[in-house]
Amino acid sequence: MIWAPVDTIVRRAAGSDNFPVTWANDGTIYTTWGDGWGFEPKVPEKLSMGFARVVGKPGDFRGINIRSGAEQLGGGRSGRKGWGLIAVDGVLYLWMGHADRRGGQAQLAWSRDRARTWTLANWKFPQFGLMGFVNFGKDYARARDGYVYSYSHDGPLADTPADRFVLMRVPKNQITERDAWEFFVRIDESGQPVWTNDVKRRGAVFRNTDGCLRSAMTYNAPLRRYFWWQQIPAPPGSSDRGDTRFEGGFGVYDAPEPWGPWSTIFYTEKWDVGPGEHGDFPAKWMSEDGLEVHLVFSGNDSFSVRKATIVLASND
Repeated sequence: MIWAPVDTIVRRAAGSDNFPVTWANDGTIYTTWGDGWGFEPKVPEKLSMGFARVVGKPGDFRGINIRSGAEQLGGGRSGRKGWGLIAVDGVLYLWMGHADRRGGQAQLAWSRDRARTWTLANWKFPQFGLMGFVNFGKDYARARDGYVYSYSHDGPLADTPADRFVLMRVPKNQITERDAWEFFVRIDESGQPVWTNDVKRRGAVFRNTDGCLRSAMTYNAPLRRYFWWQQIPAPPGSSDRGDTRFEGGFGVYDAPEPWGPWSTIFYTEKWDVGPGEHGDFPAKWMSEDGLEVHLVFSGNDSFSVRKATIVLASND
C-alpha cells in the first residue's frame, strides 16, 4: 500500500471527528460525525453525533449536513456516537456507541428516509462498545450472502482496548431483531465458520493483545478481499487511548473472508500525519480494478481523504 503525498490530502468538516461511511442507493456516501459542527455551512451547536451525506469524487467532494431529530448532544462519554453505518435495501442502519451515556454499550438505529428520522432498537449489546458493519457495494450490492456482518473489539467501553475482535452476523431481513443475531465461534476442521446464538460462546476473529479498539471493514470486490483498517490505540497511561487524531498509527489487513485468515497490507506505529481515531475505505471510491482506494480518516479533527495504491504480490 503506497500512500499519495501528504499535500494531496483533502480535508473538510474541520473540528469534527469519527466519520464511519456507507454507499447508499441514491449513489451518495452517508456518514455520521462526532463532537463537532459538521460540514460547511456548519451547524450552530456542537453535536456529539450529527449526520451528513457526501457527494462528488475523492479529490473534489462536498459534505451536506442532514438535520435530524436524532442528533445527539453531550461531550465525551456522555454523548452517543456513530461507530458503524451501512445501507441495505434502501435503509440506513447505524451502530451507536456510548449507549449507556457512560462510554459503553452499543445500540442499533435505522432510517428509512435517508438519515432524517431514526428508529432506535429497544435492545442493546452491553458486551460491545465499538460495533461496526462490514460494508460491501452500493446499497449492499455484491455482498457474499444474505447476511449482514458486524464486528467489535471484545469490550464494553469505547476508550479501552481489548485483546481480540469478534464477528457476528444476522439475516439482512432481520437486522433489527436481537434474537436473530449469531456470533462467530471458530473455524472447524473443514475450514468453515461455526456460529452460535449464545453471545457467551463468541470466539476471536482477530487477536492483538491490548491492541484492538476502533476499526472499519470494507469488501474490495475487484480483488475479492476484505480490507480491515485498525487503529493502534494510544499508549497505556494516555488520558484517552482512543484519541489518535493528531498522532499515532494503524494497520490495514486483508482476508478472503470476514473471518480471515488475515494478512498485513500496511502497518505503522506513527503515520506521517495524524491518522484519526477512525479510518474507512469507501467502496464507492475504489477503482474498477481495486488497486486504487481512498482512506477516509478523521486526522486533524476533519473529514480527511487520502489515496492509496495497492501493489499486488508477485506469483513467482
